[in-house]
Amino acid sequence: MIKPWKRASTQTLADYRIFRVRSDVKVSPISGREHDFYVIDCVNWVNVIARTPQDELVMIEQYRHGSETVELEAPGGMIDPEDASPVAAAVRELREETGYEGKSARIIGEVFPNPAIMSNVCYTVFIDDCRPAGPVDFDATEDLLTRLVPATEAGALVRAGKIRHSLVTAALFHYDLLRRG
Repeated sequence: MIKPWKRASTQTLADYRIFRVRSDVKVSPISGREHDFYVIDCVNWVNVIARTPQDELVMIEQYRHGSETVELEAPGGMIDPEDASPVAAAVRELREETGYEGKSARIIGEVFPNPAIMSNVCYTVFIDDCRPAGPVDFDATEDLLTRLVPATEAGALVRAGKIRHSLVTAALFHYDLLRRG
């Protein structure tokens, strides 16, 4: 049976506003020896699978600085401290990024973005019956375009390399599981 490693010490190495880096010294449950590990602490994230009455997914295009590419993605982002829950964050992000609102918002999936080095969770929230409800309200660094994508084409877009964000792909997988019942 795999046993957790005990933390002997921890030290924050850097704070970069949206994430912190820490060094943990942990003790192997097998050898009893100490080893250094580096962890990125981020706030939790949310991705929104928003479906319209016409069975379209409300998606966004945006420039991503890490890959230096324009990506087709689900709306989403960081769960803010004032958000009461991942669902509240999803409703807020959908409205801010696309101007859409919907009904029956609920969590349909939860993944660790990279459990080897990151401490956060990314939730997938499904919101049904989405419709335009007002203007967008972008953050200062956002430049987004809303795209409606037939829900039946989401898998083909992943296969064709049109959707490449791994967490969006995971969100679409959770949506596919929901559709299959």
